[in-house]
Amino acid sequence: DVSGALCISQAWPGMARTIYNDHKRFLETYLTPYPGFYFTGDGAYRTSEGYYQLTGRLDDVINISGHRLGTAEVEDVVNHHVAVAESAVIGYPHEIKGEGKMLSFLPQNISWGYGSATLAAELQELISKKIAKYAAPDYVQVTQANWSNTQTG
Repeated sequence: DVSGALCISQAWPGMARTIYNDHKRFLETYLTPYPGFYFTGDGAYRTSEGYYQLTGRLDDVINISGHRLGTAEVEDVVNHHVAVAESAVIGYPHEIKGEGKMLSFLPQNISWGYGSATLAAELQELISKKIAKYAAPDYVQVTQANWSNTQTG
């Protein structure tokens, strides 16, 4: 089990090869951070069985009252909760803090005896304890998947 930056060792046909009018920026962004590898900008988690899970953009940062907070860091805490299937954190303009946070999450497809308000409050408290009080989201949105409309085949 290991987490880190997702880097690719060999070129593939559809990969980017430059940034229009700024090849130096392309080299600095994608090839310089990990020499010999293409840096995707994503974080990844590899299980002991060899499966990969993308954990989010490593450069996706929200600036809250002078504190730089990675969205993937908050999502990781939320995704470890037994009642959460997946989550996303986004920033929005905030008059006082500069940026605020909104958490949107999809609950597991099973009932754990949680009401939406109870689970939202529990997730805010979990983030406050695991990261910091300022990391707790201002808004929490519970999303629902419509599994009956899922197409297969």
